[in-house]
Amino acid sequence: MCWTCQRRYLASEKGRSNQDTKPRPKLVESTRKLREQVQSKLSNLTPHENIYTVPNLLTFSRLLAAPAIGYLVLRDHHALAVGLFAYAGITDLVDGYIARRWKLQTVVGSIIDPMADKALMFILTVCLAVKGAIPLYLATLILGRDASLATAAIYYRYASLPAPKTFSRYWDFSLPSAEVYPTTVSKHNTFLQLILLGATTALPLVSSDGHHLHLGGLIPALEAADIGAAMMAFQILVAGTTAWSGMSYAFLKDAVKILGHDEEVKKNQGRTGRAVIGITFASCLTLAAWLAVQKPEEKTRESREKEL
Repeated sequence: MCWTCQRRYLASEKGRSNQDTKPRPKLVESTRKLREQVQSKLSNLTPHENIYTVPNLLTFSRLLAAPAIGYLVLRDHHALAVGLFAYAGITDLVDGYIARRWKLQTVVGSIIDPMADKALMFILTVCLAVKGAIPLYLATLILGRDASLATAAIYYRYASLPAPKTFSRYWDFSLPSAEVYPTTVSKHNTFLQLILLGATTALPLVSSDGHHLHLGGLIPALEAADIGAAMMAFQILVAGTTAWSGMSYAFLKDAVKILGHDEEVKKNQGRTGRAVIGITFASCLTLAAWLAVQKPEEKTRESREKEL
C-alpha cells in the first residue's frame, strides 16, 4: 500500500472512532431525565431514625412502670407504689436531660414521652377513683382530656403518614409524620396532676390518730379537716388547669407540627385535628360539670338515709 493510501486509511479509521465515541444527543437527554427522576424519588423517601437510644429506653421503662403502680395502689401497697412513682418522676427528668445534652432527640421520643406520662396518669387516676381517693368529676376531666388528645393523635398519625398508608407503616414510629409540642399551660397542668396524684397516693402513708394526722412523728400533728380542705382546693386547681389545657390544644395552631411539603393539605389536617379535640373535650367538660353538680345531692341523700 502506498504512503498516500495509508494516510487516507488511517484518517478514515480515526474519523470512524470519533463518531463512535461522540455522545448521541437522545441518549444523553434520556440519561439526564432518568437521573433527575431517581434523585427526585430519593429525596421524597421518608427517612428512618435511630429509636434505640438511652432516653427512649428510660421512657419505655417508665411506660412499663405505670401498670405496676396501679396494681400496687389497688392492693394497698402504698409504700411500694410511692417508690415506683418516684422512679417514674426521676426518669422523666433524666431522659429529657440526656436527650438535650447529647442531642438524642427523636420524633418517637416526642411521642412516647408524653405517652408514658399519660399512661401513668390514666392508670393512677382510674385506680384512685376506684378507691374513692379522688372525686369522680376530676377523674372524668383528666381522663376526658387525655382521651380527646389520643383521638386527635390517631387522626394526625393517619392523615400525615406518607403513602402507602399500611397497618405496619402506621405503627412504625421510625417513620416520622407529625411532631407534638406541648403548650405552656399543658406542661404546668401535667406537673400539677402528677403532684396531686402522687400526694393522693402517699396520703395513706400518713398514720391516723383520732382527728389528727402525723407522719411517723416527723412532722407536727395536723387536723384531718385541714388536710381534706387543702386536698380539695388542690383538686379544684387541677380541674381548672386541665380544662384550660384541653381547650388550648383546640385553639393553638402550633401545638402539632405536621411533616410534609403541601402546606394546604397540612393546614386542612391541622384544622380537622383541632376540631376533633374541641368536640370531644367539650363533651367531657359537660359530663364532668354534671358530675360535679350531682355529687352534693348524692351526699345529702346518703345523710338522710343514715338519719332514717
